[in-house]
Amino acid sequence: MARYTGLFVVAVPLERLRQLVIDVLESCGCSIIYDTGEYIMARETPGQVPFGKLVTVEVLLNRSTNNEREIRMNIVMKNEELPIYADNHCRQIFEKVRQSIMQNRQWQLVESAIG
Repeated sequence: MARYTGLFVVAVPLERLRQLVIDVLESCGCSIIYDTGEYIMARETPGQVPFGKLVTVEVLLNRSTNNEREIRMNIVMKNEELPIYADNHCRQIFEKVRQSIMQNRQWQLVESAIG
C-alpha cells in the first residue's frame, strides 16, 4: 500500500479553511466522501486509473494552541498500489495536492513537512 503524509500549518480563519481545503481537493480530481468540519475524506474520481490505484485523501484540521489564526492540516494519502516505483500514481497525486496547498494564495503557509 502506497502512503504519503504531509503536515501544513496555514494562517487563515478556521471558518474559511474547510471550504478552501475542499476546493483544493476538488481541483486535484478528488470528490469529498466524508466531512465533519475538522476531518475531511476525499477519493480520486474513478475513470482515469484502475480501481486499486484510486487515491484516498484524509485531512485532519487542528487549530494550533499557540496562535488562534494558525491551523494545522495533517494529510494522509494512500491507495492499494505497491510503491515499487518512486514515481507511482499515489505519489503523483500527493505532489499535485501538495503543490496546490503550497501555492494557494487564499492562506499564508507558515510551515510544511512531508513524510
